[in-house]
Amino acid sequence: MLANAGTVAPIVTDPADAAVVGHAAADLADDLALVTGHRPDILTTLPAGGMPILLGTLGHSASIDRLVAAGKLDVRQLKGAWESFLIATVRRPLPGVEQALVIVGSDRRGTAYGAYELSQAIGVSPWVWWADVAPRHRDSLIIASGTRRFGPPSVRYRGIFLNDEDWGLIPWASRTHDPARGNIGPKTYERIFQLLLRLKANTLWPAMHHSSTPFNDDPANARLADSYAIVMSSSHAEPMLRNNVGEWKDAPDRFNYATNPAGVSAYWKERATANAAYENLWPIGMRGIHDSGLLGAATDDEKVALLTKIFADQRALLAQAIGRDPNRIPQTFTPYKEVLDVYRHGLKVPEDVTLIWPDDNFGYIRHFPNASEQARPGGNGVYYHLSYLGAPLSYLWLSTTPPALVQEEMLRAYDNGIRTVWIANVGDIKPAEIDISLFLGMAWDIGAARGRTQRAFLDQWAGATFGASQGKAIGGLLDDYYRLNYVRRPEHLQWWLPSEKPRFSAWSGTEIDTRLARFDALTQATGAVEASIPADLKDAFFELVDYPVRASALANRRLFASERYAQLIDAHPAEARVAAGIARDADAGIKALTRRFNDQVAGGKWRYIMAEEPADNQWRGFRLAPVALPAEGLAGTAPWPAATPAVDAPIIIEAETAATPRGWRLISGLSHGEGSIMSEADGARLSYRLIAVTSATLDLGLIPLFPEGDDSALHFDVAIDGAAPHRIDVPRQAEGGGWAQGVLDNLLTVSTGLTLSPGPHDIVITARGTGLALDRLTLRPAPSSTAH
Repeated sequence: MLANAGTVAPIVTDPADAAVVGHAAADLADDLALVTGHRPDILTTLPAGGMPILLGTLGHSASIDRLVAAGKLDVRQLKGAWESFLIATVRRPLPGVEQALVIVGSDRRGTAYGAYELSQAIGVSPWVWWADVAPRHRDSLIIASGTRRFGPPSVRYRGIFLNDEDWGLIPWASRTHDPARGNIGPKTYERIFQLLLRLKANTLWPAMHHSSTPFNDDPANARLADSYAIVMSSSHAEPMLRNNVGEWKDAPDRFNYATNPAGVSAYWKERATANAAYENLWPIGMRGIHDSGLLGAATDDEKVALLTKIFADQRALLAQAIGRDPNRIPQTFTPYKEVLDVYRHGLKVPEDVTLIWPDDNFGYIRHFPNASEQARPGGNGVYYHLSYLGAPLSYLWLSTTPPALVQEEMLRAYDNGIRTVWIANVGDIKPAEIDISLFLGMAWDIGAARGRTQRAFLDQWAGATFGASQGKAIGGLLDDYYRLNYVRRPEHLQWWLPSEKPRFSAWSGTEIDTRLARFDALTQATGAVEASIPADLKDAFFELVDYPVRASALANRRLFASERYAQLIDAHPAEARVAAGIARDADAGIKALTRRFNDQVAGGKWRYIMAEEPADNQWRGFRLAPVALPAEGLAGTAPWPAATPAVDAPIIIEAETAATPRGWRLISGLSHGEGSIMSEADGARLSYRLIAVTSATLDLGLIPLFPEGDDSALHFDVAIDGAAPHRIDVPRQAEGGGWAQGVLDNLLTVSTGLTLSPGPHDIVITARGTGLALDRLTLRPAPSSTAH
């Protein structure tokens, strides 16, 4: 019995244990108070009688070590394990104690995770502070007897990168959460460290833009990280834990190891010496000062030679500062952007260094380790974007990367040997709470994700967050939200690349009307569910569900109404006025929602965290200028007529309708329809039967994944009516117009070059390799022709 009739079990720790154990004990006491209304005592000696919670680390808690010595606690599976813990009920553990709930960790983080696991078991969400998820009140708490073992984690280092913080995290931290500091400092980082531990994460890449004070400028930040047992690292642009944007004080052209090795080396040595006592993942290598190319080398051969010397010198600095062989100091190297070309040109990275492979900035992992890379002692990692500032267009406002994509890519990563480091770029943390939960949850326990659909994950997450009775309803809302926004992110509502001439959307009037109707239905359903949410969870519901649903719906209505206005204004000014009013109302609605988020939710706790259209016009999606209303006398009185489908509109066949999908797997939610299907074996075949009324060309729509291993293209065959198969090769590189359009569309449209004559046809698609994800087949009739 943890709690009953106003009495709550005390928490007992050993003062000699790690500092993080004390932090976790205090948070557990606060969580018990949230649930029961009574905060337990935190003691350093066992009380007489009752059922205390004994929290400690194996080898660092005298009470727990006595239990082990007396044979009352079996910890054989914990010894030497990484970040593992047991939660066990023990009868008469020590003299004068009838029963105890024992939480014992294999190491300091394992112990902390055990405390936060108990918090979740009594109904406290990891997002209790960051998303205002209030737990349900309980007068009594009963723990079932027995022993439960957790860990070790599937991935060794699991964490997040705070990035592009200029428009959310920085304004909020500096003006709302910690105005005395005026930036992101220890007060903010402490909340982030607590969140990481609640999510069973252990690693942080801190904020590093010009607007942020460098993490290590204040030694209190690093000390605090160590007290929370957080492993500090830094981004691909910040080797040796140096925030070059804020810390390099010399001229920019002096950040050049070819011409100024002594100055750069001294700069690195300073950080290695200052942070040697802490637990770090040390990035090695070199790029420009801020996410730019390496200076001092022009050709790939020169870059290989220079980076090889840099590796050797950095490792020598680390060995000297830390006092260990560099083979025993955790280090990482990220072949990001232009560095990947240098790596492929023959750069040899020391075998004990972890290679961190990036995605293409839009959620599609660019490279999966080959057999030799998987065999390296340093292992492999991934750097994955849930938020991005950059070309072709940014996505910093709403979090719309579907869990289906995150889960699919991270399973592929794990199965291809990426098991040492997982880092997600999470922007400002909010509003990416759901994807962060999924990403870090998979890093802790990859097995829980196997065979799980997007909808099943969302139902589970929503049930844990808002209560089991709400799980399916809210899970359904979120599933629709991600599906609609995968077709087009709200930040990407344009159909041309930044270098191209603006043009209207590629969708027909019918497609637009259908999309807006689906958003309307989703908005109405969200309102219906919100009415049944308890009062103390309404803020959380607004932050996690209501705001993203309504804001994305309004963004679509604003854009398409603005387009309609531009199409009608010359010939039909009255109808144009109606469209203009709809666009303006939608724009005002977004602004009102955002003001509510910033100024009203949780009593103004999140003021300045949410920026409607961040990035100060850097790679920002185009939005038509505010419409100028026609003269009052031309006012329309009704919306424009519903669109009629074009006679020669393309006909789409969803991939999952294949007759014999052997060797293929459905990925529900990763699609422009119900689901895409992925090849799981070389030679896997799909069969389709259709009838073309007149002649039509055949296109295939692929999810823009990258191939596994060393291949640089996706391969498949297409055969029509038993004829010889036609080989299709789709090169995949994270650059160029084809890639850019593919990530904005979340679809690669591949022309087969094949034409169907009128009549029935059998189409067979054969995968040449695994990882080919087919979403749709499209028949494009000649003008005024039709296909079914």
